[in-house]
Amino acid sequence: MTNPGKKQNPSLLKKLLQFILFLFVAVLLIALAFRGISFRNIIEQVFKAKLFWVVLSFFISAFAHIIRAIRWNLLIEPLGYAPPLQKTFYAVMTGYLANLAFPRLGEVTRCGSLTKSGGIPFNKLLGTVITERIIDVLSLLICLTIVMVIEFDRLGNFLKDNIAKPVVHKFSLIGSPLLIFITVVILTVFAFLIFRYLRKRDNRFSRVIRGVAEGIMSVRSLKRPWLFIFHSVLIWFLYFLSVYVAFFAMSPTKDLGLGAALFLLVAGGVAMSAPVQGGIGAYHLLVSQGLILYGLTHEQGLAFATLVHSLQVILSVLLGGISFLLLFSGTSSKKLRSWDSMAGRS
Repeated sequence: MTNPGKKQNPSLLKKLLQFILFLFVAVLLIALAFRGISFRNIIEQVFKAKLFWVVLSFFISAFAHIIRAIRWNLLIEPLGYAPPLQKTFYAVMTGYLANLAFPRLGEVTRCGSLTKSGGIPFNKLLGTVITERIIDVLSLLICLTIVMVIEFDRLGNFLKDNIAKPVVHKFSLIGSPLLIFITVVILTVFAFLIFRYLRKRDNRFSRVIRGVAEGIMSVRSLKRPWLFIFHSVLIWFLYFLSVYVAFFAMSPTKDLGLGAALFLLVAGGVAMSAPVQGGIGAYHLLVSQGLILYGLTHEQGLAFATLVHSLQVILSVLLGGISFLLLFSGTSSKKLRSWDSMAGRS
């Protein structure tokens, strides 16, 4: 007979290796960002930051997460479910906590958390989160377009050399634009045919795919679309405001303007998408390099990046940990009460 426990070892080993790999990349990026810089000096500058502005930035970020939970509820609403905002917020923050362990684990974790606490099918929730991510990418691209317009003189050549040329070069390696267009059309048709085929079948895999598709398409059935758009804009405005407010916490950044805050919002958004835990290292590298364009030294930029990123980590650990405990302690208490009621009836 085989030992069931041994079957879990390859999976656990794979997860451990992935964790070590992501952590290694994060450490490598941190080392690259702090190369030639005294870490002690950075910490001293961070602790000299003005507490009022630090706390204000912290609460603005926390409020943005509440708005994200409200927007998620608007996406869930067309599916026929209405989870309490409290549970949705707990699930969102639990997801941010999970991202500190494994990149992109947060999306799965928050869906699983709300499934357990709210009884909503996981695959449908996953579809809504995919929609959220698509909207977030579009929002980031809009912010990038705006910052390219208002800061073109300062950032034009930088963006052209570091973003536009590499992207054009990669596409030229793939083939002509016509070939790319034909490939996209073929893949789209192929995906559509597969989806139609799965709709006609009734098995577990097809039900999962249909649920995910239903969650993604929930955006087309929004009961309050303008409210959804308002909250989407508000989320990114609050992200922007949290960065701008943090400028006033440190002397080297207190005179930076709105354009710099918007640029750092974009740079930070790209960094947080990197395949490392919580954007560690990538955020420090991109934001510090971005601030050099605004006349700061590498050390000053790194100090600001460390301050803002540390705030985000503290926010995720503090609110994420509390949310995890409240979410699952509530679920456990509910199960315990149901067992007690069953025992009483027997």
